[in-house]
Amino acid sequence: MTNFGERLAAAVRAKKTPVLVGLDPRWEALPEAIRNQAGAEDSVAKAEAYTMFCRSVIDVVAPLVPAVKPQVAFFEELGPPGMQALADVVGYARSRGLLVIVDAKRNDIGSTAEAYAAAYFGEGSTTPWPADALTISPYLGSDSLEPFVSASQQCGGGVFVLVKTSNPGSGQFQDLICEGRPLYQHVAQYIEKLAVAEVGPSGYGCVGAVVGATYPDQLVELRAAMPHAWLLIPGFGSQGGTAKGVAGGFDCDGLGAMINNSRGIIFAHQRAEYASFGQARWQDAVEAATKKMIAALRAETSAGKLSK
Repeated sequence: MTNFGERLAAAVRAKKTPVLVGLDPRWEALPEAIRNQAGAEDSVAKAEAYTMFCRSVIDVVAPLVPAVKPQVAFFEELGPPGMQALADVVGYARSRGLLVIVDAKRNDIGSTAEAYAAAYFGEGSTTPWPADALTISPYLGSDSLEPFVSASQQCGGGVFVLVKTSNPGSGQFQDLICEGRPLYQHVAQYIEKLAVAEVGPSGYGCVGAVVGATYPDQLVELRAAMPHAWLLIPGFGSQGGTAKGVAGGFDCDGLGAMINNSRGIIFAHQRAEYASFGQARWQDAVEAATKKMIAALRAETSAGKLSK
């Protein structure tokens, strides 16, 4: 079975871009037409609206990008209807040929980790939310990571481990000096060890790392520390990350990094630069924002080589 690193490389090359569209449905930010069609604000109506909205976003971006990233929190807060909506969105994205990176940041030890992994890796009715990749936390140690890595490999999937996250408070723990260097460097060293174990022809394995666009210096440092790990880079756009700032996450061929943009794309109709589209043409705003991001990465990073 082709490993996730190779599947992701093939998808990025096919679409000629590393743009990753985050699916973070928020009730108050949804287009008015979708909220009005819901007819109520209970969890069932909101879940149906989230499904409709995410499917509509997917319809726009599927021809343009290789992958989407549903954020579990926004579905989970709606309870069972929300988690059913997540299943519908994951299935629909995959049916449109997109890779699906589920952002759940799960982890635990032993059989609990195995249960979490079984929920997201596999096919058919045995796996409610069959992801191509899953974000996980490393801070319970190697025995908490191994069940996820093993389960993902069995279905050609992958994991992205939190290493240096994009939020302002990430340094409180991640930057603590441990044995002479920041804690995030120790995590990165272990991630590279896991990635090397399953390297394909593209040079990348099935274990990747989450490194924020808001820390460009550390991004360069961690690209060098994990040359065989795909980097999932959040923080572009609304959090302040720029195309120039994420350039250090790529290898010389334009591979190795997926740049996530959530609010800046899916709610582009609310941004001043796309105000001319209005509420009625919100999908056109999504398309325009996606194409603008693709162009910016091509101009400012080695991802430009993908289009040649």
